[in-house]
Amino acid sequence: MTIKVGDKLPNAELMMMTEKGPTKMSTADLFGGKKVALFAVPGAYTPTCSAKHLPGFVDNTAKITAKGVDEIVCLSVNDPFVMAAWGKDHSAGSIKMVADPDASFTKALGVEFDASGAGLGVRSRRYSMILDDGVVKQLNLEETGGFEVSDAETLLGQL
Repeated sequence: MTIKVGDKLPNAELMMMTEKGPTKMSTADLFGGKKVALFAVPGAYTPTCSAKHLPGFVDNTAKITAKGVDEIVCLSVNDPFVMAAWGKDHSAGSIKMVADPDASFTKALGVEFDASGAGLGVRSRRYSMILDDGVVKQLNLEETGGFEVSDAETLLGQL
């Protein structure tokens, strides 16, 4: 079943690079008690993700946070080392670059797809969402391969 507006995010462990190295983070800690703009990409360093999706959120960070968003989180089925390097390469600044290494969170949301044909394995469909204390308030889920509704400008217009 696919996540929908009104649902609470499932409990899961994600990973993020910190000063101490790769660090596990619970979804409760990452999304609880705050307003978060979450966007997910099929893969770090992939063409649309690198040329459009992440840069759109980087360019609009100040506008999004000015609308009352406490944090912006970028998620991908990658490892935390790759996510940290990708964020650094794209000057992601305050955007939290979060890894779902085994796709367990992505699968729990029901947004996975098989990209084995492209050598990528299980990946996340592209989406953006607005969360309030871990509850989905807005969801912009793309069809596999699409980039029509999950961009930063669309999300900004929903705040």
